[in-house]
Amino acid sequence: MSTVAATPPKKVNRIGLDVLPYKGSKTTLCAGCGHNSISERLIEVFFELGVEPWQVAKMSGIGCSSKTPAYFLNQAHGFNSVHGRAPAVSTGALLANKNLKGVVVTGDGDTASIGIGQFVHMLRRNVPLVYIIENNGVYGLTKGQFSATADIGSKQKSGVINEMNPIDCCLLAIELGATMVARSFSGDKRQLSNILKACISHRGLAVVDVISPCVTFNDHEGSTKSYSYVKEHDIPLHEMQYVPYYEEIQVQMEDGQVRDVELHDGSHLRLRALHGDFDPTNKDMALAAIHEADKKGEVLTGLLYVRKDKETLHDMMHLVDEPLATLPQSRVRPGPEALEMIMEELR
Repeated sequence: MSTVAATPPKKVNRIGLDVLPYKGSKTTLCAGCGHNSISERLIEVFFELGVEPWQVAKMSGIGCSSKTPAYFLNQAHGFNSVHGRAPAVSTGALLANKNLKGVVVTGDGDTASIGIGQFVHMLRRNVPLVYIIENNGVYGLTKGQFSATADIGSKQKSGVINEMNPIDCCLLAIELGATMVARSFSGDKRQLSNILKACISHRGLAVVDVISPCVTFNDHEGSTKSYSYVKEHDIPLHEMQYVPYYEEIQVQMEDGQVRDVELHDGSHLRLRALHGDFDPTNKDMALAAIHEADKKGEVLTGLLYVRKDKETLHDMMHLVDEPLATLPQSRVRPGPEALEMIMEELR
């Protein structure tokens, strides 16, 4: 009689894949870095949703955050672009192939400094992708100088105090055209996971500002992006539950404080209010809530804003369903009549 224990079957998701295709390379970031927690959530979320890894295009710029795409979805397409230029590269990639699921992982320096021009134009175009900002308030690759998202009064390890006004990427995103905007904390696994699931299910530009403490340069007393500060000042807007479209959806409204938000693919976000009667579909309310929290020194987290009725860049450009690179010349090359019309206009 054999005494060899049977190997337990691998856990697979709804499309029959185990977790291995959703993983990436071993991280080279500092131990305890908040960015690593975000990578772990991305692995879990894509696995649980049953997204085909090879249908994802992951982009980044330059910085600690821009290493993250190497740490998840090893079978996905990927491109590590120039500093601050991930919005342009990802816009081009998703225009060339609208069937890809776009994910950009960037940082507060990459987005709010050198890349802010590209960021705001991506916002107004409503490019259909998930844009994750790993926000630690410092430049981690160049010894921890303040980034443009550092709060007034925040202190460096050297004792230097920041006196410059911060750029709030969520305020920009809501005001300029993103159709899903959220803020979370890398240390809040459950909230971040549900937010990422909602963003992946959303049709349009989803921007997620994740406070992700830098354990090397910005996790000390006096920092407003440290683990201890965010835990003490985190004010969740709501408890959040994500229900995929392929599971039975039961809406519960017992206490009058539950709101169900249907996403484009049929999935639902169930929001139970914790911070007043907050409505994430109300743009003015979202902007006012962020400003009010800032006055109190609070970090407001959760789904801040969502809009479902705005056209994406794909809609505005009337793109065909097929990837542009696969189209024959007969469909992409203008005929002699079009050339003659152009020449006539230039005369």
